[in-house]
Amino acid sequence: MKKCLAVFAAILLGAATWVPASAAPLSHDQALRQLSSRKAEARHTAVQRLAELGLMRDVASLTRLLFDKDEEVRAATEAALWKVWSRSGDARIDGLYQKGVEQMNGGEAGAAVATFTEIIRLKPDFAEGWNKRATVLFFMGRYQESLADCDEVMKRNPRHFGALAGYGQIHSRLENYDKALAYFERALAINPNMEGVAVNVVALRKLLAGRSKRVI
Repeated sequence: MKKCLAVFAAILLGAATWVPASAAPLSHDQALRQLSSRKAEARHTAVQRLAELGLMRDVASLTRLLFDKDEEVRAATEAALWKVWSRSGDARIDGLYQKGVEQMNGGEAGAAVATFTEIIRLKPDFAEGWNKRATVLFFMGRYQESLADCDEVMKRNPRHFGALAGYGQIHSRLENYDKALAYFERALAINPNMEGVAVNVVALRKLLAGRSKRVI
């Protein structure tokens, strides 16, 4: 009997430190605390919950899990950060944002720029409005304008690995390879899971090393 009670007590104590996925959804604060759980499944559940409830002030806590030892936790964290960044806290702005994304994905570049410009006018502190406009401008070949928008993103969200990678892409197109490499490396220092960026870093290091040898 004592053994059974001990096992039952252990189960209760475990439930107090980790709420399984089948239980009631975690609150915002519970999810934040659970990010530090020793259990990968618990961290994964917490990250997914913060994808729904997370705020910009949670970005620092989430960003640390981009280095988690569990691959699924890392992938879920990257996705969660994009979702958090994409919420402005204003229903009108969020509606315009979705419209702009749809225009961008539909190849309506000019309309997308206009929509993101309106978002920036209405809510200039919303970093993702600047980031999405920077993305569209990049694909339109308007590189200097895109760089300027990336600057605005970083003022508001210095952990934005997407914008850092964007700088790298732009400087690559402009053949500023030293700058491109530096920005790609900064992006990986925040999020080491971007395989495409890692490939670019290797390629640029080889390119620049080759140039150095020719100079010598």
